[in-house]
Amino acid sequence: MTTPFDTVLVVDFGAQYAQLIARRVREAHVYSEIVPASMSAGEMLARRPKGIILSGGPSSVYAERAPRTDRAIFEAGVPLLGICYGAQLLTAELGGEVARTGTGEYGRTVLRPTAGGVSTSPLMAKWPDRSDVWMSHGDSIVSPPPGFRVTAVTDAVPVAALEHERRQLYGVQFHPEVVHTERGQELLKRFLFDVCDCLPTWTHTSVIESETEKVRAQVGSSRALCALSGGVDSSVAAALVHKAIGDRLRCVFVDTGLMRAGEGSQVEAAFSRQFQADLVHVKAEERYFSALEGVTDPEEKRKLIGELFVRIFEEVAASSPDIRFLVQGTLYPDVIESGPGEAATIKSHHNVGGLPDDMRLELVEPLRLLFKDEVRAIGTELGLPEELVWRQPFPGPGLAVRIVGEVTPERVAILRHADEIVLEEVRRAQLDRELWQYFAVLPAVRSVGVMGDERTYAYPIVVRAVTSDDAMTADWARLPYELVERISARIIGEVAGVNRVVYDVTSKPPGTIEWE
Repeated sequence: MTTPFDTVLVVDFGAQYAQLIARRVREAHVYSEIVPASMSAGEMLARRPKGIILSGGPSSVYAERAPRTDRAIFEAGVPLLGICYGAQLLTAELGGEVARTGTGEYGRTVLRPTAGGVSTSPLMAKWPDRSDVWMSHGDSIVSPPPGFRVTAVTDAVPVAALEHERRQLYGVQFHPEVVHTERGQELLKRFLFDVCDCLPTWTHTSVIESETEKVRAQVGSSRALCALSGGVDSSVAAALVHKAIGDRLRCVFVDTGLMRAGEGSQVEAAFSRQFQADLVHVKAEERYFSALEGVTDPEEKRKLIGELFVRIFEEVAASSPDIRFLVQGTLYPDVIESGPGEAATIKSHHNVGGLPDDMRLELVEPLRLLFKDEVRAIGTELGLPEELVWRQPFPGPGLAVRIVGEVTPERVAILRHADEIVLEEVRRAQLDRELWQYFAVLPAVRSVGVMGDERTYAYPIVVRAVTSDDAMTADWARLPYELVERISARIIGEVAGVNRVVYDVTSKPPGTIEWE
């Protein structure tokens, strides 16, 4: 996929920080895209990148099944920066030596540029004699490839940074993308602007203008439906498409019966304040419960829900033969997690991997290249109200993927009530803007309890709260004990059918934010 912006590709070798590298590049106002290591050089070059960054990764370059990339990228004439494993792969492929020396480096490490590196390196020029960088490697670069020079060292390794300036090939053993590396963002900017000659044109305004023009060109004189859930993603997508085609946009809110408490009326109220376009409110609760009856597999749930969404949109579109397009608020993390190309499928998002192959409407996805924080910034730029822009993410399949097991009306009612209490108490504690998501989960199991001196056999509720910047990684939130106690007491006291509350202390990875 080519864009009107200068592009830098981030080749992912299974790194914990691949998404962070892409975000740091975007923070410098340069468009970045993550691609799998298995992508051929021809496919990469077809995207006309101004630069390529090889990410870190957990493997050893000399291991039998270590991930590789097409060696032709080293000869393509495109500036390239290898980070950690990427630097080791660059070294190994071009004739240098990588080995396990018995001295790894983990965490904060003192970096010392060489005399030549400080004076002439495009990346290391004017660096101080000593600075802190973040290391995480067991293998080390022992000697650089022929023609390369060493531009930085540490007490433990003889090659902490290397380069071949004429060929525009660079490598650093440390991680410039993490905040613990002093001058890390400066190094990335030097690579982007001084080496790759990128222009900092990836801004909120330019993205709005570019996507608006793209939507106009795609839709032409036809009309489009927008799948409006009331969340920030679909709302920003609706605002962008409305800016592009005006009253030829019709928004559809499908009430699945799987929404949070009061969500239907909230969506209608927010919509009527913000948009001057048609809104169709489809009440489809019975259809969804019927489709989900007996289904327990989470992937099957997502795909059934995705297919039924599309069928309902097609039914609405049938009333107007000039409606040929369906607008969705698909984001970049949705695409990554749904397993594009060679990437592993974490879960099929209902709007990506859950779509039927025979759908009759053509997709319009103006946010497909964006992370959540970028979508929020664009929503603010478009004038959307703050309460909508900062609404916490809610999965398209709704409460169905927060019930672990079969989805029934009884279980949805229990979960909806418990979830409402979690939302109320977090907001009352004024922590809602500090948390990425906070919600309740209902595992379809029962446990023994004692309430009012009598034995109970009822459902548990899991409370989940996380902090994150973009949902690609997340940490469990350290909620005050008093807040957890209040949530637990209210749920057990007010929600019939629940006798136990637990708190999820799993980060992402290894877990995901949602349970299914």
